[in-house]
Amino acid sequence: MNAIGAIIALTSIPDAATNGAALIPLSPFTKFPSSIRRGSHQLLNMSDQRPSADGVAAQPSEAVATNDAASRAIDFLTLTRALKTTKRTGWVMRGVHNPESIADHMYRMSLMSMIASFSDGALDTNRCIKLALIHDLAEARVGDITPHCGVSDDEKHRLELETMEQISSMLGPKMGGDEILSLWKEYEDGQTEEARLLKDLDKIEMILQAQEYETEGSHEKSLDQFFTSTEGKWRTETGRAWAEEIVSRRRKTTGKNKSGEG
Repeated sequence: MNAIGAIIALTSIPDAATNGAALIPLSPFTKFPSSIRRGSHQLLNMSDQRPSADGVAAQPSEAVATNDAASRAIDFLTLTRALKTTKRTGWVMRGVHNPESIADHMYRMSLMSMIASFSDGALDTNRCIKLALIHDLAEARVGDITPHCGVSDDEKHRLELETMEQISSMLGPKMGGDEILSLWKEYEDGQTEEARLLKDLDKIEMILQAQEYETEGSHEKSLDQFFTSTEGKWRTETGRAWAEEIVSRRRKTTGKNKSGEG
């Protein structure tokens, strides 16, 4: 088993080609069902078809479109279940008891992006929230790959880009597939003011969670690396200020500073 597969739990997604009757394991290298890859979604529930006057089954174009949209939506939402069930790799490696899921991290990041952008009139709050919701979406398929997983940055990016392109095709332009892919690329590039903020908030959420685990005593190994790996890497004033507040609280509760020293 490779480095990714060793740390990422398997889940399942319904096979659209069998109308949900079969389950296929979802791992970092699982291929989407053929109907999802092609983005065709032409399979229709026969119970929804109505016979015409001459006895030949017919279906209005609006009903076809509605069924197609529903199929795409449920395929996508079923895929994202893995975000709820996959534990964040860093915490698993450090022996944290009952660690957060990828979805837990994404949700609090979304809240962070909302309140942080409220205080800066130059930022697009809606865009910030969308970026937070999308930034780790590819992990529904590839898992939470960290620098300690033995996967290069280039390979990680390739796997995630491939997944995001498939998700975009799965949803189609009418259900935001193109925009979702564009948002993910914007976050990855980290050049817009909104993306720069979100890059900081990704780290902020991580060290806040680390500080909380330390306070609870729910970890078996040191969590110092999460603080040292982010030190001095803030791109925004908000990121710097929030990090200083978290480190200050850490010092009060554990006696440690940002580098882990007492």
